[in-house]
Amino acid sequence: MKVNRRRFLQGTAAAAASVGGFAPNAWAEDPISVASIHDLSGGLDIYGKPMVDALTLAVEEANAAGGLLGRKIKLINYDTQSNMQLYTQFAQQAALKDKVAVVHGGITSASREVIRPVLGRFKTLYFYNTQYEGGVCDRNQFDTGVTPAQTVEKLVPYAMKKWGKKVYVIAADYNYGQITSQWVKKYVTENGGEVSSIDFFPLDVTNFGSTISKIQAAKPDFVWSALVGGAHMSFYRQWAAAGMRKSIPMASTTFAVGNEHIVLSPDECNGMLVCYNYFQDLKNKTNEAFVAGFHKRFGADYPNVTELAMGTYQGFRIWAEAVKKAGTIDRIKVIEALETGISIDAPSGKVTIDPPTHHCVLDVHIAEVNDKKLKVLEDFAQQKPSDTAAVCDLIKNPADNQQYVIKI
Repeated sequence: MKVNRRRFLQGTAAAAASVGGFAPNAWAEDPISVASIHDLSGGLDIYGKPMVDALTLAVEEANAAGGLLGRKIKLINYDTQSNMQLYTQFAQQAALKDKVAVVHGGITSASREVIRPVLGRFKTLYFYNTQYEGGVCDRNQFDTGVTPAQTVEKLVPYAMKKWGKKVYVIAADYNYGQITSQWVKKYVTENGGEVSSIDFFPLDVTNFGSTISKIQAAKPDFVWSALVGGAHMSFYRQWAAAGMRKSIPMASTTFAVGNEHIVLSPDECNGMLVCYNYFQDLKNKTNEAFVAGFHKRFGADYPNVTELAMGTYQGFRIWAEAVKKAGTIDRIKVIEALETGISIDAPSGKVTIDPPTHHCVLDVHIAEVNDKKLKVLEDFAQQKPSDTAAVCDLIKNPADNQQYVIKI
């Protein structure tokens, strides 16, 4: 797929401006401000740009349908430039200066842990719309992305049945990679397998030669990748260049959420297995209408709509439904509405808030990378964030505020 880069870059900026193009007298009161805090530049922009575009579309659709509570929705975009200090700055600005009703933001788990305490302190509702390592228990936060209990738990036995029981894990060196690798080890062990090694890499690492040599020596049945960001894409190129792609297969819970499968050649990534809530080619009427509308808004040559983009779209939709149910944007009343277990029919299928955990019950799918496409192989309907639910219950303990971490 050829990407019109100029149109792709212009889409986000133009979309942010477009939500302000309504006549002032068409709305009952001042706009409801919604913040987007995402990386639109830097090493994580491969994730952030599609997320902001999806949020933009959701806001435009809501405004075209009459807004919320008779008020226009104003989207305020902050570009954190893959810089953690800017996450702190913009979270404070959104809460104190711009007085937004809700923040949709954060990509890495590290960025989430920068935003979360700031928004909690200033009593601003927070939606984290990214697939992540799970375990956050915070009444002020809602999580629309998949957790390891929904993806790793499904992909590990599928890959082991297909390829074998000896697994080598490579992961990003921060809380996402560190915790997710432990979930991989848990499910590999429970399915009678062995993790031969777990190697961690800072987000700016681009040379993986010594690691590839270690993997060759270890001779695993397959590699599990939890690498993150533009720099880590170098691993897949170097892996293929070393002739390894055809000899040792790979599974991942991060690959393709930044459209890596489009940027890389088929020779560099064909055959990789992934597991997510959303794939652009899902066959249902809601998704077909969504994809058509997305391409109409951003161009027919727009890259694949990603898992993270859909999580962001769904996050806004769920928040909007809660505002309607509450009849107000008051934070506590919206939280209470969400805790009734609000559901939406989304392009990915039914999405329902799980009240005790503030995570979502979601459909998940295993897919294979095939010539720049993601071919769905198996479906799992309405998967609960069950491992989080075992320890987090915000209905019984609303003051709980921590991240529960797996211990094995």
